[in-house]
Amino acid sequence: MPRAPTSPAPKTAPTIWVLTDGKAGDESQCLGVAERLGVEPEIRRVAPRKPFAWLMPRGPIDPREAPDRPGSPIRPPFPDIAIASGRRAVAYLRAVKKASNGRTFTVFLKDPRTGPGTADLIWVAEHDRLRGDNVLVTTTSPHRLTPEKLAAARAAPPAPIAALQAPRVAVLVGGDSRHHRFTAADNERLVRQLDALAASGARLMGSPSRRTAPALSAAVAAVVARHGGWWWDGRGDNPYLALLANADAVVVTADSTNMVGEAAATGVPILVFEPQGGHPKIAALLASLARQGAVHPFRGQLDGERYQPIDSTPIIADAIREGWLRRRAALGLAGP
Repeated sequence: MPRAPTSPAPKTAPTIWVLTDGKAGDESQCLGVAERLGVEPEIRRVAPRKPFAWLMPRGPIDPREAPDRPGSPIRPPFPDIAIASGRRAVAYLRAVKKASNGRTFTVFLKDPRTGPGTADLIWVAEHDRLRGDNVLVTTTSPHRLTPEKLAAARAAPPAPIAALQAPRVAVLVGGDSRHHRFTAADNERLVRQLDALAASGARLMGSPSRRTAPALSAAVAAVVARHGGWWWDGRGDNPYLALLANADAVVVTADSTNMVGEAAATGVPILVFEPQGGHPKIAALLASLARQGAVHPFRGQLDGERYQPIDSTPIIADAIREGWLRRRAALGLAGP
């Protein structure tokens, strides 16, 4: 007896593109969201030439990178979901939407500066102004720190961290940015406050960032060493995840909203050091996290209590999944 025909197996997970111009911050946020969807995405990087790059985000894509051109970063087959970020990716995301005849569910992270019609779903932090029916607003930015990664790093800390007694304080130092400048007075104040914190019995452990000035890094390293802590010297793997996972509190400089947001995913008190400068958006983020009991001004002492970790990444991933499923249903495709 012939076997009855079978229907195709249901789709269990979407195919995903991460679409950026390769900037580490933009790409990392997109990857974090894709990973929370349980999918290893395909990374597509755009590289528009002048004058097309000058016209972004409103202008057209570079014709050399059109979907029908060999080697195009947005060549088909098109994905179920495209997650993009960065000014130069805006026009390319629109092009994917058009070339896929609307079958690709498009997502943009951060304000695209071209309105809510840029993508099917747009995520912005609450300190941004963009709003709309398809705009998702959260306190912190998406990232790649998952509860599973933090738990694994907590279970097997590097030897220098494991050797430190509690309370262990992660010290995450940034540097000059568009809105902040570390003056000599700021550096001296940070060192003095860290010295007081360590003298109170806290064990310091930390690392500089790419933007940390060598003189500031050396000064903080000296304080950490003087009190028997551990400062990463740049050799070997970056211990950033291990520092966050094993900290009882985090001292972080206000120039990096990403570091502040990632620290909030741990549920431990965040002690914020503010150098010269600032920006209303950064102030709004810190104020929101302060209202939620996560952020406290750094005064050279431990402040605050643990709180429920604040992590926007799964919220964004869930919204994308729901939007994609609605799109599939509207197109009459099989369920997930």
